Amino acid sequence: MRKKDRDHNQLRDISIESNVNIHAEGSVLVSFGNTKVICNASIENNVPRWMKNSDEGWITAEYGMLPRSTNERMGREAARGKQSGRTQEIQRLIGRSLRQAVNLKYLKGKTINIDCDVIQADGGTRTASITGGCVALFLAIKNHHDDHRAIKSLVAAISLGIKDNKILLDLDYDEDSSADTDINIVMNENDELIEIQGTAEDAPFSKSELVDMLEMGGSAIAELIQKQKACIE
Repeated sequence: MRKKDRDHNQLRDISIESNVNIHAEGSVLVSFGNTKVICNASIENNVPRWMKNSDEGWITAEYGMLPRSTNERMGREAARGKQSGRTQEIQRLIGRSLRQAVNLKYLKGKTINIDCDVIQADGGTRTASITGGCVALFLAIKNHHDDHRAIKSLVAAISLGIKDNKILLDLDYDEDSSADTDINIVMNENDELIEIQGTAEDAPFSKSELVDMLEMGGSAIAELIQKQKACIE
């Protein structure tokens, strides 16, 4: 039995609250069950040095977990002087995913930074960050950028896993840490795949199981995108 008697193909309680930061051009508090992430989008009139002669703008992301976002306090990475490999991998994933949500040529000369700070973690922090970060990004463009053609398509993400030969959707921490297989899927509102991250933690999975996970994940992402649209509108 899953917590709250959740079915194997059922999302946790999802909420996206917009405009939670009065200073950011776009901001949301996104919740996937007990996982909660604040996503802030900031527009800068500048681009990275290597893009100085480019006709495009840039989207980049930073990700971090606050010290008491888990059951034991973790030290701030800034105090250690460097980010962990996990943090770097996740923020690169967020950046890659959100660059697929926009037309960069309509952001020429600008960089939009998406900061995703996990205030409470219970599995799925990267998928929540992508889903919430996209809303923060679009709010920033709609409210603080003249050319709305920069908005291309909503992007959302979800996790799945296999445990005891059963596919589970939107894993919490306990499920994720004990799953035989887990994957993260990123898709856009056109039902197109952007990224698949899959690992056989304890046992390999079949091609047919992968197809089943993609279908279940696609249906869940369609639900998430409807929530994104409702928040933006």
